[in-house]
Amino acid sequence: MLVPINIIGLGASEQACLTPQAQQALQQATWVMGSARQIATVQSLLSLDSQSLELPKFNQLRAALDQLFSQARKDDQLVVLASGDALFYGIGSWFSRQYPPEQLTYFAGVSSIQLACHRLGLTEQDVDVLSLHGRPLAKLRSTIRAKQQLMILTDGQSQPLHLAQQCQALGFTQAQITVLEDLGYAQERIRQFSLEQLLDETVKTEFSSLHISFIATGEQRLATYLPSFPGIKDEAFITDKGPGKGMLTKREVRLAILSLLQPSHQDVIWDIGAGCGSVAIELSYWTPKAKVIAIEHHPARFDCLQQNRERFGVVTNLDTVFGRAPQVFTQTELAAPNKVFIGGSDGELATLLEQVWANLPEQGQLVVSAVMERTRCQCVEFFQLRDDAQDCSAETVQIAVNKGERLVGQLVYRPNLAVSLFSFIKVANPAPALTKDVNL
Repeated sequence: MLVPINIIGLGASEQACLTPQAQQALQQATWVMGSARQIATVQSLLSLDSQSLELPKFNQLRAALDQLFSQARKDDQLVVLASGDALFYGIGSWFSRQYPPEQLTYFAGVSSIQLACHRLGLTEQDVDVLSLHGRPLAKLRSTIRAKQQLMILTDGQSQPLHLAQQCQALGFTQAQITVLEDLGYAQERIRQFSLEQLLDETVKTEFSSLHISFIATGEQRLATYLPSFPGIKDEAFITDKGPGKGMLTKREVRLAILSLLQPSHQDVIWDIGAGCGSVAIELSYWTPKAKVIAIEHHPARFDCLQQNRERFGVVTNLDTVFGRAPQVFTQTELAAPNKVFIGGSDGELATLLEQVWANLPEQGQLVVSAVMERTRCQCVEFFQLRDDAQDCSAETVQIAVNKGERLVGQLVYRPNLAVSLFSFIKVANPAPALTKDVNL
């Protein structure tokens, strides 16, 4: 028996703002679950027969609901109370992942973000939203841009002072931070600060625990390592051999890899032999709703990979795995990929090609880079195997880059080693193989 679950957004105010339909759901509820503060706002609407329950922590919620539903009788119903809008960075997303849609009914509430935009006279579609609630502060680095209007849901680790410190460090020295406290309550307060005011150690500014922050970033006055478009400078990465050097896929080749992979939402992408992480960083930075897993077994490079993950703020969608492929595949539980990039194989390429290809789903993609002649020959052999099997659409491109340098006051071009890229996409009826050479 499916117990109906009604999830009611209470809005952003001291008193619950409910539609007649939401009020009826409350009056018919067998159980009403929420925080003590939330239950107090609807107490006058509850029937005498309904039972109020404290909302457990997320890691305990499913077990608590399973036990509750095991006692359910016909016509029993559960109401779950949510602050603001349950389906906007709220508890509603958890329920939509746990229960079938026919069991769930949602009642909309005004979110704190929506109310904040109205208080500040901002057009909602022009405002970017970032939740740092329960997330690392470093995630701000993957989101903040010049001339941006950024509304932030915060917690104790992302207070206005922390945001000001990040803005200062990232070159947004003219940013203005507006703090909106206790929205919808009698003690509501809205204050705007410059970075200097928030960073002034002689003045300690206190804020309500119930607040959100709005950043108008303005110009990025100081140049920093954060990019505004794909193609991060090599020197921006932390490496084991100094700026722009070491085990790092260079920018021109990296852009070609991104173009071949065409990363998109919901992709799960493995970067095998990630080195210091330049490909994995770009994939996760520009596609925040994709999941990227970077695998590296060299300790110094793995340390650089982790530092770059933090440096560019891709802390929620880039996972780093220390280990040697393919052995690590059975030693660690990894999300199954639909796209795989092999940038380094350390002598295991033939085995990797076979295992990865066998486990990719239809329309899954394998992209390989080859610099050494032996590696390139193995890729060519695999290319021929796939061509014979007629089980994929394949293409390959060779990129040779000459970079300009100064030598005794003159401009000269020094060639980098040519890199061959191979892309294989599993298809039922593949297109003819395509080969081309490009010199840049």
